[in-house]
Amino acid sequence: MPRGLSVYSEIGRLRKVMLHRPGEELLNISPSSLDRLLFDDIPFLEVAQAEHDEFARMLAAEGVEVLYLEDLVADAIKAAPEARGALIDGYIAQCGVHGTMAQGRVRELLEGIAEPRELVDTCMRGIRAGEVELDPSEAHTVSDLRLLERAQRRHMVVDPMPNIYFTRDTFSIVGEGVSQNSMRTETRKRETVFGDVIFRFHPEYAGAPVWFRRTTDRRLEGGDILVLSPEVVAVGLSERTQPSAVDALAQSLLWAPEGAGFKRVLAVSIPKTRSFMHLDTVMTQVDIDAFTVHPNVMDVVECYEVVRGPAKGELRARSLDDPIDHVLARELGLPAVRLIRCGGDDPIASEREQWNDGSNTLAVAPGKVFVYQRNSVTNDIMAKAGLELLEVPSAELSRGRGGPHCMSMAFWRDPVE
Repeated sequence: MPRGLSVYSEIGRLRKVMLHRPGEELLNISPSSLDRLLFDDIPFLEVAQAEHDEFARMLAAEGVEVLYLEDLVADAIKAAPEARGALIDGYIAQCGVHGTMAQGRVRELLEGIAEPRELVDTCMRGIRAGEVELDPSEAHTVSDLRLLERAQRRHMVVDPMPNIYFTRDTFSIVGEGVSQNSMRTETRKRETVFGDVIFRFHPEYAGAPVWFRRTTDRRLEGGDILVLSPEVVAVGLSERTQPSAVDALAQSLLWAPEGAGFKRVLAVSIPKTRSFMHLDTVMTQVDIDAFTVHPNVMDVVECYEVVRGPAKGELRARSLDDPIDHVLARELGLPAVRLIRCGGDDPIASEREQWNDGSNTLAVAPGKVFVYQRNSVTNDIMAKAGLELLEVPSAELSRGRGGPHCMSMAFWRDPVE
């Protein structure tokens, strides 16, 4: 298998991908924490794991090397002793625990875990109130007192990370570098610490060019980043990605001293609602000339093209008034592209199957795509359009509001012929 990173399309033959197998973090969701943790229901862990295992098996059957986020972080800790401290420090800084007593107890727990994989799993699943000793007599700050009250009410000292099986979001491989994204919601900010450890300390991935820093106050999430070609990167202006972040990413990609090679950034503005969330929930590329789309947004998207300006480090942006299919065809240098409508012309099927990520597909090669099995209307339309479908069981995985594209982060794709 190839070493390093190389992603210059959404459809080139997939060689290496990163997943996260759902774990005990799902067991620490409760009805009272659903909104806070961005879930609408509680997945059944055993079935979710079986479905995810089938997804990984199907990828491997297509010749894809499957990496796991939890293993990459553990390997980084084994390779570099300082990685352990970086993980613990970053986790505590982002976990919502303040006050000297409370932070000290969390640190004692984490530093007492010798095995790297166990440390990673503990960070992901969260920390229950009974796992650390919180002594009210040692609570000397308002933050400590507030944490005691919160732990008693929620039964958790640190919330779990149930969204982490959507590995697309917290960092994104673009070309031969990485965008270390800055998450909009409080519950997902801790997830970025794992990517930081990988790209600072992992023996294979440390030193990769960084196009965007997770520490910025500009919000950018990976579900909004689609690498369309070696020249064009599309970025969604969504509920969770800001225009200023797109500007920063464009500045880095178009003027990268490392020579990223990209010539244009296409910003695509979509409605700012939870049901759409990211660009890849309303549009993914499935073939050289084809995209799945959610028909309810195609008439309301606005597109902007960003290129280099005349002076070094300068950008130039312009609004594009053409329909989205014309824009995509021009950006890709094609005479036309096909837009395959999620749910077809049935408005109820369209809304239902977009909610279950019917537009969120993962291409393993041009015209060969992973889809959720449950979206039968959209899948039938795609099959009739000539696509080869790999249907992933999804009764429980879909409850997290993310599809095959959301659940995967490509590390290497072959060039598109």
